[in-house]
Amino acid sequence: MNAIVMLRDFIKTSGMRGMAGPVLIVMILGMMVLPLPPLLLDILFTFNIAVAIMVLLVSMNTTKPLDFAVFPTVLLITTLLRLSLNVASARIVLLEGHTGPGAAGKVIESFGHFLVGGNYAVGIVVFTILVVINFVVITKGAGRIAEVGARFTLDAMPGKQMAIDADLNAGLIGEDEARRRRAEISQEADFFGSMDGASKFVRGDAVAGIVILLINIVGGFIVGVLQHNLDFATAAKYYTLLTIGDGLVAQIPALVISTAAGVVVSRVSTDENIGQQLIGQLFNQPLVLALTSAIIGIMGMVPGMPHFAFIMLAAAMAAAAYYQMQRSRKVQQAPEQVDVAEPVTEGNEASWEDVSQVDILGLEVGYRLISLVDKAQDGDLLRRIKGIRKKFTQDMGFLPPVIHIRDNLDLRPNAYRITLKGAEIGSGEAFVAMLLAINPGNAVGTLPGTATQDPAFGLPAIWIDASLRDQAQSMGYTVVDAGTVIATHLSHLIHTHAAELLGRQELQNLFDHLNKIAPKLTEDLVPKLLPLSTVQKVLQNLLDEGMHIRDMRTILESLAEYAPQSQDAQQLTALVRIALGPAIVQQLYPAAQELEVIGMDKELEYILMQAMQAGGNARAIEPGLADTLLREARTAAQTQEQMGLPTVLLVPAQIRDLLARFLKRALPQLKVISHEEVPGFKSVRVTATVGGRA
Repeated sequence: MNAIVMLRDFIKTSGMRGMAGPVLIVMILGMMVLPLPPLLLDILFTFNIAVAIMVLLVSMNTTKPLDFAVFPTVLLITTLLRLSLNVASARIVLLEGHTGPGAAGKVIESFGHFLVGGNYAVGIVVFTILVVINFVVITKGAGRIAEVGARFTLDAMPGKQMAIDADLNAGLIGEDEARRRRAEISQEADFFGSMDGASKFVRGDAVAGIVILLINIVGGFIVGVLQHNLDFATAAKYYTLLTIGDGLVAQIPALVISTAAGVVVSRVSTDENIGQQLIGQLFNQPLVLALTSAIIGIMGMVPGMPHFAFIMLAAAMAAAAYYQMQRSRKVQQAPEQVDVAEPVTEGNEASWEDVSQVDILGLEVGYRLISLVDKAQDGDLLRRIKGIRKKFTQDMGFLPPVIHIRDNLDLRPNAYRITLKGAEIGSGEAFVAMLLAINPGNAVGTLPGTATQDPAFGLPAIWIDASLRDQAQSMGYTVVDAGTVIATHLSHLIHTHAAELLGRQELQNLFDHLNKIAPKLTEDLVPKLLPLSTVQKVLQNLLDEGMHIRDMRTILESLAEYAPQSQDAQQLTALVRIALGPAIVQQLYPAAQELEVIGMDKELEYILMQAMQAGGNARAIEPGLADTLLREARTAAQTQEQMGLPTVLLVPAQIRDLLARFLKRALPQLKVISHEEVPGFKSVRVTATVGGRA
C-alpha cells in the first residue's frame, strides 16, 4: 500500500513526462528476459531506426553542443535498446529459426534478403565492414575529440570565469546572466566528459555485435542440425541469414547514432547549424567552385574515364560558380545609403541656440570603431554603456551624466578617447575584428599577435585573431572583444572620477529623489543648516576617496547633527566618515573580523601632528619629511600587497585627512582610515609599519 502511495505521489510531482525515463528503462531491461513475438520485434526494430534518425537530425540542427546536452544519456539508452533487441531476436532465432528466414519477423528477413541479396557470405562481409567503420573510424574519432574537448574546456574554465567577472564588473551583464554563463561553462565541461565516457558504450556495442553474430551462427547451426534434424546446408542458410539480418538491423542505427555523436563533438559552436555552415563555407566561394569544375572537366576528357559523369558534374559546378559570381556582383553594385546634409541657410543671425555646451562625459571613436556604436551595424557598445551607467548608479548612489558618443576623424582609425568636461582622461586602441587576450598574471605560453597593455588596468595583453579564442582561454588568458575593452576602460574611469561627476544638477536630482521617499532629510538640512555647495563638497570628498554615497540617510543625518558646530566641509567630511565607519570598513574588509592594517610609528605621528599645528590652515608637510613619509608608505604598502592583504593605513583622526590627500596621488591604492572609523566589534592587528625619521 505504501508503495502505491509513493508511486502516486511521484507521478503527481514529476508528471507523465517524468515517468517516461523510468518506464523506458524498465521496458528495455524487460526485453532481455521476456519473450517477444515477431510482430512486436518488427515494431521495436523500426522504432530503433526511427530514434537513430531523429538523433542524427537533432544533432545536425543544433548550434552548440549544450543544445543537445542529453545526448550522452541518449547514447546509453539507445545502446541498451539495441542490445536488448539483439537478445530478444537471438532468442527467437534459436527457437524458431528452423521454420525459415521469416521466423524472427519481417524486418530481420528484409535486411537479410534485400540488403545483401540473400547471400550470407556477402552479408557477413557487409556486417564486418559496418562494424569496422563504426568501431575504428567514427566511434574512436568521436571519443578522441570528446576527450580533447573535455581537457581543453577544463583548461579554459579559469579564463572564461575571469571574462565573466570582467563583464560583470564593467556592468555589461547582471548577476543572473553571470550566474547563467558560469553554469553553462560547468555544463559544457560535464558534457564533453560524459561524451568521452559514453563513446565507450558504442565501442562496446560494436564488439558485442561481433560476438553475438558468432554465437548466433554457431549456436543456430548446432540447434538446427542436432535438435531439428536440418541438413548442414539448410541450417547454415537459415540461421546465418537470420543472424546477418539481425546484426544489420542493429548496426545500421548504431552507425547513424555514432555519426550523430561525431557531429555533435566535432562541430565549432556558431549561430548556424551544420547545414548552414556547409552551404555557407564550402559552396559559397565561386573561385573554388570554378577551379573544381575545371579540374573535374579535364579529368572527364581523359580517355577511358566515364565522360558523362565527370562532364555533367563539372557543368553543374560551373553553373553554381556562375550563380555565386552574379550574386556577389549584385551585392557589390547595390547603391549605398548616403546621408546628405542640408545646406546651411545664409544670412541667419547668430543666436543662443548656436552656443554648444561641453559634454560632461564624452566618448570619441575613430572611423573603424563606428560599427561598435551604430545600431544599424548591430553594434552593442550602446547597450553596454547603458549597463555601465546602471551599475555605476547602483554602486555609487547617484545617476551620472549621459555619455555622449561621436566619431572623430582626427583620431587614428582604431583609436578612441574618453573625455570629462572636454578634457581627455583616457584613450586607447581597439580592433573590431580581433580579440584582446589579457594576462591576469597566471597565463602560460605566448600567443601570436600584437603586444599591448590593457587600457583600463595596464595589464600585459595581446591583440589576437578571433580564431585563437579557445587556445588563449585554455592558456589562462582573459579574452574580451573590442567593445568590452572600451566599455571596461570607460567603467573604470567614471568610477575613478566619480567625485567630478557629482555636479550641482546631479545633486539636485538626487535630492529630488530623496524628497519622494524621505522628505524630512533634506528639508531640515538645505538650506536651513548648510548651503547646497557645502553638502556637495562633503559628498565629493567621500567619492574622491573611493566611498559610495548610497547611505544618504546616515550622511544627511550626520550633517544635520554637526552643522551647528562647523560649516567647514573638511571637518564635516571627517565627522561623516566616523558615522559611516562600519560601511567603510566593510568595503575594505568584506568578511574579516580582524583588520590587518598598516600602522604608523608613534614618533612619526607626533611629528606630523606638530607640523599640522605649526602650519595652521596651510596643512603642508615639510619636503624632507614628505620624502621620508612617501618612501616609508610605499615600502609598507608593498609589504602588505605581498602578503595578499588590503593596503589600509590606520592613523589618528587629526592627521587622516592630511595623509589621505598627500598619499592619494603617489599611492592611489593605499586607503587611509582613522581609529575612530573602526567599529568597536572589530579587532585590529598591525602587519606593517610606516616608521621613519625626518
